[in-house]
Amino acid sequence: MADNFLERHREDYEQRKAGWLRRKKHLPKIKKPTIQRPDDEAL
Repeated sequence: MADNFLERHREDYEQRKAGWLRRKKHLPKIKKPTIQRPDDEAL
């Protein structure tokens, strides 16, 4: 299919699976690290 149907459903499945495993193991939710940038971009 041209609209990436299978890819989107696979991604949704992987997210649901990760959430289920996290709840099963009582692990905290994984947070994405934020990139800290310097105030002066010229550095």
